[in-house]
Amino acid sequence: MSTATLDRPDRAVRTYPAYSKPLWRRALLTREFAVIATVVAVVFYSNANVPNFDGPLTMYYLFLDIAPILLIALPMTMIIITGEIDLSVASVMGLSSALIGVLHADAGLSIPVAAVLAIAIGAVCGAFNGFLVAYVGLPSLAVTIGTLALYRGIAVGLLGTKAITDFPEEWTDLAKERIFGDGTSYPTILIPFVVLLVIFVWLLHFSAFGRGVYEIGLNDEAAHFSGVDVERTKLLLFVLSGAVSAFAGLYFTLRFGSARGDNANGLELQVIAAVLLGGVSIFGGRGALHGVIAGVVLIGVISSAMRLQGETVNVINIVIGALLVFSVIATTLLGWAQAFLAHRRAPAPRPGATP
Repeated sequence: MSTATLDRPDRAVRTYPAYSKPLWRRALLTREFAVIATVVAVVFYSNANVPNFDGPLTMYYLFLDIAPILLIALPMTMIIITGEIDLSVASVMGLSSALIGVLHADAGLSIPVAAVLAIAIGAVCGAFNGFLVAYVGLPSLAVTIGTLALYRGIAVGLLGTKAITDFPEEWTDLAKERIFGDGTSYPTILIPFVVLLVIFVWLLHFSAFGRGVYEIGLNDEAAHFSGVDVERTKLLLFVLSGAVSAFAGLYFTLRFGSARGDNANGLELQVIAAVLLGGVSIFGGRGALHGVIAGVVLIGVISSAMRLQGETVNVINIVIGALLVFSVIATTLLGWAQAFLAHRRAPAPRPGATP
């Protein structure tokens, strides 16, 4: 996906006049805050109307379910802000799962050593994607569709149709353990997620590297002339995506106690949906991590509440898909409305003035 340079409605919020508005308006009247407010409203509604939704087990399994999406959404947000995309993340998860199973069961390596090797190979997979996109100049959509099939094929080739399940209990229990003991809603996977969240928030929102990410998304050619190393930035983002996806594959394997080549099949669509729902522009140049986290939680809360009400997976997917389409349409309509109002407020040219 190449960086767009045309005028688009969702780019209106990036103009300098927008930054002259009061801080409270820039903070509250945003798509990200709208998603956060929607999460709060859905949680309150579910607590009041969905049986057992407010129980500790519901929140516990909610966090367990959305943990891989939360993890992968961090680098995916930055990649999409640059105007690129990575569709191979779920396949890297499956490859990581297969590698951990083979390295532990067949090669006799301990779980920590197998995990480090799997994460390193995940980073190599991301580097391969990034090299083809950043230095060869191929579109990321085409590249990662290809590597989606490639990495998944390698994963399935390593294990075939069998599953490896003989993992040490201390590691499978750790993946499902709670931070503050039984009766609480917070699994231990939230600890590495929070650590990674702090790192990515700093990278994207408080560093020169993050400013370069936004500049690339707005116009990669202009970013290059302003001193941003466009190729190296994109390569690093894909490396981070591969490494984090492999770590998510480790968690997925230990949580379910099963290493399979088809683990996490189709998860990349849930990650991308959550990122776009959280306010990141598919055209690049716009987005924030707090909106993305809210988008992931919103999808998780809606899915959990509907499951408790006995809805089928197909119905849940229809609702989530409709919500995503509505959010994209609403953003476009809002951009058009802002452009129309700005045009209406512009002073009329004086008679006889040169146009």
